[in-house]
Amino acid sequence: MFFLYNLLAWLVLVPYYLVRAAGRGTWASSAGQRLGRLGPHLPETCGRAIWLHAVSVGEVLSCQQLVRQLRNRFPGVKLLVSTTTPAGQEMAREKLGSWVDGVFYAPLDLPFAVRATMRRVRPRLLVVAETEIWPNLFREAKRHGAGLMMVNARISDRSAGRYRLLRFFFRRVLRLPDVILAQSGTDRHRLIQAGAPHDNVQVSGNLKFDVDAGEAPPPQAVKAMLKRLRPEAVVLAGSTREGEEQFVLEAFRRLSAQRLLLILAPRHPRRAGEVAKLLEQAGCPFLRRSAVDLGGTLRLPGVLLVDTLGELASLYRLADVVFVGGSLVNWGGHNVLEPAMAARPIVVGPHMQNFRSITEALLAAEGLLQIQGPEELAPALSRLLEKPGEANALGSNACRFAASHRGAAQRAVEQAVELYHQATPRLPPAWPARALLWLPARLFEAAARARARAPKARRLSTPTVSVGNLTVGGAGKTPMILWLVERLRLRGISIAVLTRGYRRAAPEPVTILEPASTAASDRTGDEAQILLRNTKAPIGISANRHAAGLQIEQRFHPDLILLDDGFQHLQLARDLDIVLLDVTEPFGGGEVLPLGRLREPVAALRRAGAIVLTRCRPGEQWVGLEQVIRRHNHKAPIFHARIEPAALLEAATGQEKSLAGRGVAGFCGIGNPASFREGLETMGLTIIRQFVFRDHHRYSPTQLDRMAAAARRSGAEALVTTEKDLVNLPRGGWPSNLYWLKTRVVIEEAEAEALLQLIPSREKARRR
Repeated sequence: MFFLYNLLAWLVLVPYYLVRAAGRGTWASSAGQRLGRLGPHLPETCGRAIWLHAVSVGEVLSCQQLVRQLRNRFPGVKLLVSTTTPAGQEMAREKLGSWVDGVFYAPLDLPFAVRATMRRVRPRLLVVAETEIWPNLFREAKRHGAGLMMVNARISDRSAGRYRLLRFFFRRVLRLPDVILAQSGTDRHRLIQAGAPHDNVQVSGNLKFDVDAGEAPPPQAVKAMLKRLRPEAVVLAGSTREGEEQFVLEAFRRLSAQRLLLILAPRHPRRAGEVAKLLEQAGCPFLRRSAVDLGGTLRLPGVLLVDTLGELASLYRLADVVFVGGSLVNWGGHNVLEPAMAARPIVVGPHMQNFRSITEALLAAEGLLQIQGPEELAPALSRLLEKPGEANALGSNACRFAASHRGAAQRAVEQAVELYHQATPRLPPAWPARALLWLPARLFEAAARARARAPKARRLSTPTVSVGNLTVGGAGKTPMILWLVERLRLRGISIAVLTRGYRRAAPEPVTILEPASTAASDRTGDEAQILLRNTKAPIGISANRHAAGLQIEQRFHPDLILLDDGFQHLQLARDLDIVLLDVTEPFGGGEVLPLGRLREPVAALRRAGAIVLTRCRPGEQWVGLEQVIRRHNHKAPIFHARIEPAALLEAATGQEKSLAGRGVAGFCGIGNPASFREGLETMGLTIIRQFVFRDHHRYSPTQLDRMAAAARRSGAEALVTTEKDLVNLPRGGWPSNLYWLKTRVVIEEAEAEALLQLIPSREKARRR
């Protein structure tokens, strides 16, 4: 089904978009983003993003309270909004720009475009407003481990039949969202008929009830114009559709008031020119809303033609009576909640099927007047203008009804919180890589399983604790070793460290380094250099960790040996395996090398004696990830750690400096470069440029000079790197403005104590 859909998308969706974009002149501004190339204007999310898709103006406006409440509940999470239409894009920047971290165009629903966007945004939760059902978007959200929810979902009378007819297709797509929040019971029933699972669809109410019509005051220029004109009455016709303005003008002519102002707001402001011609032909005085700001004048009776975006809700407050369009012609009506919340008397036509439940409820509450045809519009408006008591009662009833149905945004946020904590983000391999590397990955997996069944490992007489992970790349192993050394030393425990010395060039098979000694990085490797500089413990470096451990025991007699990056080093037995999982990508795309980043299958977690989730944040929950862990290991305690920036040090002197508020260029060759950028931002630095290299990259003098020159050209005041990269820089010739970021592991005290209690003692080793 997805293959057929994608084939049709290429044949229909792409040509349609190209023609439409070319006709409106929007291609140049949005083409890259619609194809998945979002560019540097969006922030790095580190797998912590909520992506809200609101297709156009109406969805953006209805989601205002939702966005604000999401921001309050997730202050440290990147909140990003996408739209489909240029008008929606403009409205999102205007109404939501101060609450969100970025606004962009949603990708075309083509696999490559959606996947590129997913890899750039890395959402932990995707929220789709109303009934925007895009199969590839939904499918890729789940492949990337994101929670997926639809909010304010509805199916109109006009669309219900088509959804039922295509149920065979939609049921495959509608089973992908974790939850669908429908506007009403009718919408829930229709969504289930379209194929949504019964248990996944809930009635949550309409987000438009939560829009505060009193928030945005009417434009000052319009208020000043009304003060000058002093109309006897103001009639507002909002969201009118093609063929409807003629009925409104005819009713306007029939009203008896001499100084009457009609505010006419077409549904789409781009139709203002078309409506202006109609007004000219009718000989009706009018003034465009955009001309009011330029001092334009109008004589009464006359028409104020609204040709601007986003002002209609505030203009309702200026009206004595409101007609909501789309209801005299068979369009299905438009939103009546904004004038209801403004306590205005509302008149609608017979065609309100798109808002059937709200219309029926307002009629029952005596908060709405519904006419049966265009000929009844003038008498209805005249009656409400001549009987202010009846008009006020109608408006008051509508306002009370709207106020009593608020809360949909709060209910949606509660669901969002639950789904966010349940999600386990991942970066699945691209399809070309899967096709090419699937077989090598299976061979690697078979070899890893065979290694795990190898003969029993050799044991040292000293208690041995391994700190490792499942994936290649940075999960924070070295900072964790430093934390353990520091905390255990405070308890009077002497420590030695064994490490492989990745990419070292020393000829000797085993290198033993005295505490606080120095050695060239070529002899030790970069991570061993960090251990040597920070632990003041003896270091054994060798691919044969057992041989290095024997020499360490003979020379230093430590109380405990820490095995760095040793979870896969099965030749040396240990008393405790501490496994680190980086919460931003815990399982390396879910595939073993070379297709993914797993060193062995996730089932290897069963060997772990303790599991530490790294790069957590205060108050953050990883319920879904912990459930995955428990499927493989139901005994090992799970701890939560965060890696915080501790200081910014001048490379030449080692002195601590503050560059807060300054622009810098960062460079790194580590397993998780996004975490480095996040650390710099936490220190208050502005990252003007960033250079990213492969893990353990060794820099040449020319490379360093080029980065320093590029940083100067971009206006950066400093060049900043990591401690690991500092070790891999060429000796001497460093730029004077070179700094490095020192980090530290932080574990809440109760969990820290519980973790340290698991460390085996020498007495326990003797009993063994």
